[in-house]
Amino acid sequence: MRAIAAEAGVDAALIHHYFDSKQQLFLATVALPLGLPGMLEEVAAGDRAGLGERLVRGVLGVWDSELQPSLVAAVRTALTDPALTRSTGEFLALEVVGRVLPRDNLSPEEVNRRAGLVASQILGLVIGRYVLRLPVLANRQTEDLVAEVGPTVQRYVDGRT
Repeated sequence: MRAIAAEAGVDAALIHHYFDSKQQLFLATVALPLGLPGMLEEVAAGDRAGLGERLVRGVLGVWDSELQPSLVAAVRTALTDPALTRSTGEFLALEVVGRVLPRDNLSPEEVNRRAGLVASQILGLVIGRYVLRLPVLANRQTEDLVAEVGPTVQRYVDGRT
């Protein structure tokens, strides 16, 4: 956040005044719903066995909303700017996926490994379905994708690769 303040030519305290966290700042810049943390809490709240499917369903629900055009634009922009690409990847792996992964006394390295694998699956699905519009993904019903991709995400959640 200090780097953003420096580039904007303002004091970092000003950014902290309006945004409590990097997550809030990122959500505001890409027009993601501020309800995203609540959705993530719902995904994390259920039993571990269905976490993969709940996460895929939740992500697709956000992407299937009226926010889709701005989300596609945000991903396209992030993919063309190396700094944004890194920030977006970190945000997805740590702030989104990292918040829903069960810790189970795992080492930080193991949590990061699992979060990275889950993020890679979710990003591949989102980019394939909404950015590249691959027919095999774009033409599928959401619940079919949840049933097909959810188990793979679940394997990553459980540490089985």
